[in-house]
Formats: sequence, C-alpha cells, structure tokens
Amino acid sequence: MEQKKINIKLEKEQAEGIYSNIVIVSHSPSEFIMDFARIMPGVNEAKVYSRIVMTPQNAKMFLKTMEDNIKRYEKQFGEIKVLNNREQNIGFTP
Repeated sequence: MEQKKINIKLEKEQAEGIYSNIVIVSHSPSEFIMDFARIMPGVNEAKVYSRIVMTPQNAKMFLKTMEDNIKRYEKQFGEIKVLNNREQNIGFTP
C-alpha cells in the first residue's frame, strides 16, 4: 500500500505554542477529551487554553507516539525525572 504524503500547515498564531502544566483527561465510548490548562502555585483555579478531542484509536496512537518520543529524548538527554505530584502541588496527574 502506497503511503500518502501529508502537508501540514502551521499558522503563525499556533507556531508559538501554548504552555500547559496540567491536563484533565476524560472519555466517552467514542472519544477522548484532553483539556490542557495552566495553573500557578498557590492558586486554586486553572484556565483551560486548549481542548483536544480524539477518537480512541487516535488517542492510543498518540500515546504510542509520545512513548516513542520520550524514549528517544531520554536516550539523547538522559532520564526525565518526575517529581512527586504532592511535592510540587501542580502539574500532570498520572
């Protein structure tokens, strides 16, 4: 089977990216919803800056892609150390 080439267009507004230090993941039978937010230490409210909705199949492929990229990153730069979430009091919850 021939693989098609996909051209990806990145607009100037999205090229800067959006910083997120917390993500809330929920799901239904047909989709995974990821709300990427930012929270500051000492503040009890986080603002969502981006919501990504994926099919379960795409979410699983995304997970595999992230695992592969983290392995390559750690091979090049060393192990990524994750702080105990209670110690930092903000961030991603496994």
